[in-house]
Amino acid sequence: MGVKRNLQGWGTLLSLLANIFTILSTATNYWIRQQKGHSGLWLECTQGLCSNIPCQTTISLAGACMVLAGGVWVVATKVALWILCQGGLSLRGRTTSTLLFISGLLLLTALTSYTAGSERKDDAFFSWSYFSGWLALPFSVLAGCCFRLADLILQSTEAIGDFPVCL
Repeated sequence: MGVKRNLQGWGTLLSLLANIFTILSTATNYWIRQQKGHSGLWLECTQGLCSNIPCQTTISLAGACMVLAGGVWVVATKVALWILCQGGLSLRGRTTSTLLFISGLLLLTALTSYTAGSERKDDAFFSWSYFSGWLALPFSVLAGCCFRLADLILQSTEAIGDFPVCL
């Protein structure tokens, strides 16, 4: 059972990192930088003055998906910590991996819609808030894989538990 606990531990750590990167990316306004300022999902700052971004469907979709992904990650991380502290039942491991994959899909939707809908000029480029969102994506997928593998190990040990094993 040591491998299962290690996988659950790594999955929880990766889930926490993905959650931190997602919240950091969602809350900051450095998705695009320009010579005169910067902008994010919610605000556009030009020469020190910040204002709300005019309504654009793709950027609104990106913001909504980022918030949903962060919320799902909080729930998945809570369940992951519960599994790690109390020992995992198969259903909780599957639930956690499913939540992590759903949050990864929401994050992917947010980032691709922002990429498609952002109005960049010649002097503009994507900045660190945008890239921290992309950095959260592999952490989410790896965390989901860790919990799914731990779940498979738990199922296989339960399946062969009644058979005698010779060493």
